[in-house]
Amino acid sequence: MKVTWIFWTLVLFSETAADPGAGLRTWDRFSKLPYPGDKAFLYDIFPDKFMWSVGTAAYSVEGAWEKDGKGKSIWDTFTRGGTRVSRGDVGSDSYHNIQADLRALQQLRVTHYRFSLSWSRIFSNGTKDSYNRWGVEYYQNLIRGLKEIKVQPVVTLYHWDLPDYLQTRFGGWSNSILVEVFREYADFCFKTFGSDVKFWITIDNPFVVSWHGYGTGVVAPGIKNDSDLPFRVGHNLLKAHAAVWHLYDQRYRASQGGKVSMALASHWIKPSRTRQENHKACQCSLDFVLGWFARPLFVDGDYPPCMKRNLTHRLPSFTEAERMHINGTADFFALSHGPALSFQLINDSLRFGQTEDLDLRMLLYWIHAEYNNPPVFVVESGWYGGGNTKTKDAKHMYYLKRFIMETLKAIRFDHVNVIGYTAWSLLDGYEWYREYGIRRGLFYVDFNTPDLKREPKTSATFYSKLIEKNGFPQLPENRPAQGVFSCDFAWGVAANSIQVDTTPTQFADPSVYIWNISGNGELKKLPGVQEPATRRARHCADYASIRQQVSDIQHIQVSHFHFSLNWSSIVPSGLVSDVNKTLLNYYRCFVSELRKVNVTPVVTLWHHTGKLSSLPVPMEARGGWQSENTVQAFVDYARLCFRHLGAHVKLWITLNEPNDEDLEYSVGHQLLRAHALTWRVYDSEFRPSQCGKASLVLHMDWVEPAFSFNREDVEPANRVLDFRVGWFAEPIFGSGDYPEVMRNWLQQRNNIDLFNYHLPAFSEEDRRLVKGTYDFFAISHFTTSMVYDGVEDKYTFKDKLQVQLISDVTWIMSPRRNSPVVPWGLRKALNWVNSRYKGVPIYVMANGVQEDIARFKDSLRVYYLYSYINEALKAYMLDGVNVKGYFAYAFNDQHDPGFGMYGHVQDEVILKSSLAHYKNIIHHNGFPAYGTAYRQCPHPPAYCSECYILTKQPVVGFLSLVGSCMLITTCLIVYYAVRRHKITTKL
Repeated sequence: MKVTWIFWTLVLFSETAADPGAGLRTWDRFSKLPYPGDKAFLYDIFPDKFMWSVGTAAYSVEGAWEKDGKGKSIWDTFTRGGTRVSRGDVGSDSYHNIQADLRALQQLRVTHYRFSLSWSRIFSNGTKDSYNRWGVEYYQNLIRGLKEIKVQPVVTLYHWDLPDYLQTRFGGWSNSILVEVFREYADFCFKTFGSDVKFWITIDNPFVVSWHGYGTGVVAPGIKNDSDLPFRVGHNLLKAHAAVWHLYDQRYRASQGGKVSMALASHWIKPSRTRQENHKACQCSLDFVLGWFARPLFVDGDYPPCMKRNLTHRLPSFTEAERMHINGTADFFALSHGPALSFQLINDSLRFGQTEDLDLRMLLYWIHAEYNNPPVFVVESGWYGGGNTKTKDAKHMYYLKRFIMETLKAIRFDHVNVIGYTAWSLLDGYEWYREYGIRRGLFYVDFNTPDLKREPKTSATFYSKLIEKNGFPQLPENRPAQGVFSCDFAWGVAANSIQVDTTPTQFADPSVYIWNISGNGELKKLPGVQEPATRRARHCADYASIRQQVSDIQHIQVSHFHFSLNWSSIVPSGLVSDVNKTLLNYYRCFVSELRKVNVTPVVTLWHHTGKLSSLPVPMEARGGWQSENTVQAFVDYARLCFRHLGAHVKLWITLNEPNDEDLEYSVGHQLLRAHALTWRVYDSEFRPSQCGKASLVLHMDWVEPAFSFNREDVEPANRVLDFRVGWFAEPIFGSGDYPEVMRNWLQQRNNIDLFNYHLPAFSEEDRRLVKGTYDFFAISHFTTSMVYDGVEDKYTFKDKLQVQLISDVTWIMSPRRNSPVVPWGLRKALNWVNSRYKGVPIYVMANGVQEDIARFKDSLRVYYLYSYINEALKAYMLDGVNVKGYFAYAFNDQHDPGFGMYGHVQDEVILKSSLAHYKNIIHHNGFPAYGTAYRQCPHPPAYCSECYILTKQPVVGFLSLVGSCMLITTCLIVYYAVRRHKITTKL
């Protein structure tokens, strides 16, 4: 029993205790976590009694810089010198707006409010002899108001605004006399406010105070030119904090029951290479910023070894008594994280050659490992918007979402003891060295109104709803679905093109060989001897390239294969009289060989390739799609393909992804007519005999409202979808005309902006021609983006539609630019189509993700396929969408680099991991619930090319059958009659 107790004690100790430097294992640990599953969004809630907070700093928001006895601070002096163009004299004027600030806190539903005391408002010159009762009353009123709305104060004693007198008289924090002066100030604050305050922060971000206040001079007091001064300042700040902590511990803790810490800020850093020395460099970078102050407080009262090695005599030293006095003087780890100067380090030397990053989760884990799992209170976190951003601060909102989600992962996955989170900041205000150039508030402050009106931003609405739910509870739509598709579901793989090699390899060598039976058994070529020219007809099986591709497709066990023909190669001049018969025959062979292995070809006649023209050169030279001749030439080309390939092709795509938003509307109009004319030709001339189906494929990435807190937020997304998808869909599947939203918007823009967005009008004849020219709705879908009607980034702002594009930074990012992995976007896209065109059969004709071609263990694609197909299953099972098929994109990397399930190394074909996973999904026809009986779908009958006449042309087939039987019977009669005559003659 005793041995068991010792064993579990050692196990528990090994899990919780950490040696100094244990954070070094962080990078290696996270590099081994499963990708991309570990990056997926976590739906979960925070622990009970988790503290939700919001914060401000006095100089940023209070204003009233010289009112009611307040003395000058170093920021009042600093902003009046140098190149500064604005000051925080007014800020958000919180001094005169206590009630407005309290209402804002109530709207957020926070449990805690972190604010700082202005030292020079309480003691005008920083010493207790300059006591200012009006300043004290202001804070008493604020704390009383917080108590009334049941919000607990988190009070910072010093947030960068040192009384100017102390800087002028003593040199500020460079003078150790401030240790005792700060202790006297803290003593007064504990005595005056402490009965209502349970969390105290002594000093905010001592790194910024030391390094940038007394080193780079970027912030007040703006001192520079002494490279050793920041370390002396930091030394005094640590002593001052320790003195105040001991003061509280000895005099006030017992009666007030509060906790005291120092707010330490840090960046995160990732290794530029995966070597161990890079990890050590990262560790050193964190030690110089965070460890500088954290190690003395949480480990041994002394500086990190890396600082000592690099700085030697430049770094002050502690006596043994001082180390003991400083060590352990933090009741919790107060962490500040975000776009403060601690993240923008400015000095490259502090990066140690590595790369800065924003990963809050890894930073929290590093703190957990390095400092033996302290309780962590995130006392500042968030992002910012531009100075012109008003209430729609999507960027700030999604970074806030990301940091909160990373905090939740740190708690749930990494077992970090995070006890609270503080969003920064409550209000827009003066942002230090950035002045009013950025906005960090959850509430917009109109600096141009007399009362500095506050208005909640979208980030405030998001944060309040998050607090209400205590996190991100999983909703039913977030859970994976279990079930299967219908037995006739089309499982496919797509490729933009196929490999074309029209040289038959079998029987193509006329040389004569002899077999060396007695020797090594090899064939030996006889020089100068060739066989006579053969009259053997070429067979489709002669093409090695076809055999290989068909074999690879068959291996995936798909039922369908989608590829595009090359119009400009089949008909180089654009005229069907000038057809490349060899190539057309190659395509015919390819589709017939597919049918022989029970794979249905899905053939695209014209694949839009963006700015690279895929039209025959003469067609392009004569005006491209703008010309009516090109439209008619396309119809003739389509008729040619239907005639030669239609016996084997049951699904035709006229145009693939013609809805390119960069196309002129006049070109789109002609493309619609080309599609309609082609579909009408197939319907009238070929469908009766071939029994196939035809439609077009529309590119349809989903567009989500960046926020959906009211009906107005949805309108920009609907507008974009009408322009991107409805542009082609509505004329064909709907009314026969362009979406009304599209026409009205362009008319409005023409009137306002003097643009000429000409949207052609359909004649009644063209309306009848285009409307209804479909057998199914086919989409290609890859990703999702978000939009709102604001301007935050001019590079992603769409002027024509007046929308701002944005991505949720919590989404998994793929290597392809602006292509995050957002599985639920496919379900929403399918539902959008179904809601507009009820019951239409829908094929997902291309869906895939780009990944490094060297990654044959393509885990991102595996995750992508499972997730997106599961969303398609939800649309089919739960939403009643008529989903008929799914095509993974793409077949191989040769023609679709980075998207393929087959990779290539020189001439060797590599099967990637995703291929086996996709086969498994196909084999189960979806995601059947565990333990359910396997539903065996009937296999389609083997394809019989000779049966085509019988099944598709019954009259001709019947007559041919009767004629064949009569011919065979006649031959038999003649044969036996002749034979009988010979026998009789012999006798």
